[in-house]
Amino acid sequence: MSQGEKFTKTKKIIIVLMDVFLYHLSILLSFYVRYKSDIPMYNYNAYENSIFYILTLFVLLNLLFGVYVFYNKSIADFLYFTIIIQLIMTISIMALTFFGRWFTFPRSVLLISLIFSTIILFLWRVIVYKFYERFSGSKQVMVVGTEKDIKNAIFNIGNAKSKRHIVKYAVVSNYYTNVKKYLDEVDIVYLASGLSEKEKENIYNLLVREKKKLFLTTSFDNLLLVNPNIMNIEDESIIEISNFEISSEDDLIKRLMDILFSIVLIMVTSPFMLITSLLVKLTSEGPVLYKQVRITKDGKEFNVLKFRSMSATAEKDSGPVLASSNDARVTTVGKHIRSLRIDELPQLFNVLKGDMSVVGPRPERPFFVDQFQKENPHYYLRHNVRAGITGYAQVYGKYASDFNSKLNFDLLYIKKYSLLLDVKIMLQTIKILFDKVSSKGLDEEEQEKSKEIPNNIKYLV
Repeated sequence: MSQGEKFTKTKKIIIVLMDVFLYHLSILLSFYVRYKSDIPMYNYNAYENSIFYILTLFVLLNLLFGVYVFYNKSIADFLYFTIIIQLIMTISIMALTFFGRWFTFPRSVLLISLIFSTIILFLWRVIVYKFYERFSGSKQVMVVGTEKDIKNAIFNIGNAKSKRHIVKYAVVSNYYTNVKKYLDEVDIVYLASGLSEKEKENIYNLLVREKKKLFLTTSFDNLLLVNPNIMNIEDESIIEISNFEISSEDDLIKRLMDILFSIVLIMVTSPFMLITSLLVKLTSEGPVLYKQVRITKDGKEFNVLKFRSMSATAEKDSGPVLASSNDARVTTVGKHIRSLRIDELPQLFNVLKGDMSVVGPRPERPFFVDQFQKENPHYYLRHNVRAGITGYAQVYGKYASDFNSKLNFDLLYIKKYSLLLDVKIMLQTIKILFDKVSSKGLDEEEQEKSKEIPNNIKYLV
């Protein structure tokens, strides 16, 4: 491990400790505001007795939400995360003090601390983020590959929330020669296309020797190498490639968690589902629930349930069509319930039945599955797990991504699967409910126009 990596981890530990201190301080300030200098000890003792559990949960939630990862964040993200985490903390402390029988923890202090902690932590995180932007600096990137592939890479880097990475060179031919010639001027080389084995090996050797970072795409070949098992047979070490599947033990635990979460979420969201049912029924003709055939695990068909957000005859003349931004088929109520993802809530019953999981690849219609399968022979691999209400692609990608990008996210999810990853995705799904970019439909023409290589990037052939 390099000194730079150690220092980065040290800085993050300091930031976490400062977070804990500020959260603790906000609760102390709340006690003072509520009671002034005459704080009843039996009230404060309830906090003292539960402080270890409270602060542990606080750190865990921040880690799961990715608060301490800065390269892909904006200030708005920190605002969303801080508000959401502090709301969850407030509710969790109420439950914790009830089950721990620390009944004297004042609810008024909790409500005051919700305000104080949100403001104090957000301001602190803005300061940290500004220091990160200023002192970590930007990284110069050289994108290498075919013209089509480098356009996608440049578009994604250029439209990232953080400007941590800046593309300086675009190499479309004579790959090794151009990489070697301009390597001193960049920090990272991003191989956006599959090059010949010989050329890749030459570039790899060059980057290792010069201690430069390498970025690779999530192509099928690269995804195969995720989460390998290292075996030793006699005097040889062997890399065993893991399959795109979840073990039977993990699948059983995932199913049990799905049943538990779906029951709890149905109970919690039932008032919202009742109100939505009334609004849909009163504002447009047709059924409240919309059934549509989708594909789930092992390629099985099932009827997905959704609150109807379009007119009942939306696809009468057009046939199956992917949703897009400002879709004229969407009703007034439908527009709002889709932006908040309320239309997806009836799928909790699909989860309870076993057709779906809370987390997994989003289910597609047979018509589109057949199309995608023809274009990408690896598309079937996403059906090795149950379809999900939310997923890796929904949290870490964008709703406007094309099917190949979504497939890469789905395959990465299957490769990296763990129960903790499911919990992390479920928590981060809360944030994207307020992120309008994630709720947008497909605007392929608009994206293609934006993928022209900017003039400030040097084009190397």
